Amino acid sequence: MKIVIDDRIPYLRGQAERLGECVYLPGSEISAADVRDADALIVRTRTRCDAALLQGSSVRFVATATIGFDHLDTDFLDGAGIGWTNCAGCNAASVAQYVGSSLYLLRRDGLISASAVVGIVGVGNVGTKVAQLCRELGFRILLNDPPRAVVEGGQGFCPLEQIAQEAEVITFHVPLSADGPWPTRHLVDASFLQNLALRPVIINSSRGEVVATSALIEALDAGRVRAAVVDTWEDEPHISQPLLQRAYIATPHIAGYSADGKACGTQMALQAVAQAFGKSLSFNIQAPAIASGYAYRLAGADDAPIAVQLYNPLVDSRALKATPERFEQLRGHYPLRREWL
Repeated sequence: MKIVIDDRIPYLRGQAERLGECVYLPGSEISAADVRDADALIVRTRTRCDAALLQGSSVRFVATATIGFDHLDTDFLDGAGIGWTNCAGCNAASVAQYVGSSLYLLRRDGLISASAVVGIVGVGNVGTKVAQLCRELGFRILLNDPPRAVVEGGQGFCPLEQIAQEAEVITFHVPLSADGPWPTRHLVDASFLQNLALRPVIINSSRGEVVATSALIEALDAGRVRAAVVDTWEDEPHISQPLLQRAYIATPHIAGYSADGKACGTQMALQAVAQAFGKSLSFNIQAPAIASGYAYRLAGADDAPIAVQLYNPLVDSRALKATPERFEQLRGHYPLRREWL
């Protein structure tokens, strides 16, 4: 079999070849000609998998080594009989690390109180781990997740309006959807931001389009939002320069980019392809060990969980603010970052 693979997916070369012939290409440049005679694709968010790419190809399965899958036209894939999977939860701990380290820094710098109420919007794989880490850091939490609340009878969840009134931090961990009963596109819009009671910090590490950029900038300028932590952006990689400069932490969509999360996503994607084609293979992808001179250790955080101690998002923020035109390079050549020793 032939597999076309995004060449930025780590820890995969030498393992994917056990499945068959592998062709490695930049994810944003994979074309219909490249996949015409392929059996499977392994991609990231930079490859739009739709009719324009796959119509008339021999592709039978698509694996995205990411949690998010809004770059997959699932209606087309289902209609064309092309199997697909995302890697749900693969980098949930990595995103939680990003949020936890950001919260630690916000508290250190006096932007939030020691026992702030953190409103978590979206309590799936990521939001659940964020909640756990918030508790370990001594924060109180409010949870909002309408789909889960329906399934679980509402116990333990609160409406978004309550979070807007009571939270000192609001962090978003929702999938991107433009329709359905709970659309999330521009969930954070001018109306939402005008009804905030406590000048909260807004954190977005879900999808850029969950937050209306112009509305967030206006709220920051007006003082209705105290600070912003932004990892996902509208119109990536052509991000808003005003928001970049106003954000307390601004990073190039790397919240889930720990080596641990990447290794898990790679393993899950490979395993899914093997299963889809009936191959009795198992994969064990391990992240590399921390070497001397590790870049991301957060000084003075010895009182925090180890994941927080091992990541300082200000390092990534300084790099993006200094060279925003390198958004894709900073993301595609991301340094080693670990969640655990």
